[in-house]
Amino acid sequence: MADTIQQKINAFLEGGPFAVVGASADRAKFGNKVLRCYQQHGKEVYPINPKAPEVEGLRAYPSLAALPVKVPCVSVITPPAATEQVVREAAAAGARHIWMQPGAESEAAIRAAEAAGMSVIAGGACLLVALGYRD
Repeated sequence: MADTIQQKINAFLEGGPFAVVGASADRAKFGNKVLRCYQQHGKEVYPINPKAPEVEGLRAYPSLAALPVKVPCVSVITPPAATEQVVREAAAAGARHIWMQPGAESEAAIRAAEAAGMSVIAGGACLLVALGYRD
């Protein structure tokens, strides 16, 4: 039987460490808010941004492959076309859970993640709501 979206969210949040692909140094962007949400909840999180040396005081990494630890849970805040590449990188890095934040998902990315055996959260659920975010 397929997990409900809430079961997938619970399993995702019980995991960790986490990576935020599309982490932004711009505090107005969702890629920054998602990273800060993890920080607010004391989660071990790694920003992925090939253009920024650090985001919110954390060293940023250019890709999932560049991370110093294995990250089973990946949040994605990228344009849908880029999300498909992120799925390939996440699968290659051994991620087990992927959360495509609203606006990041595409049918091709969802299918690719499911085909790679990942638990996929997509289609409206937002980490900021699920975990609770304070601006």
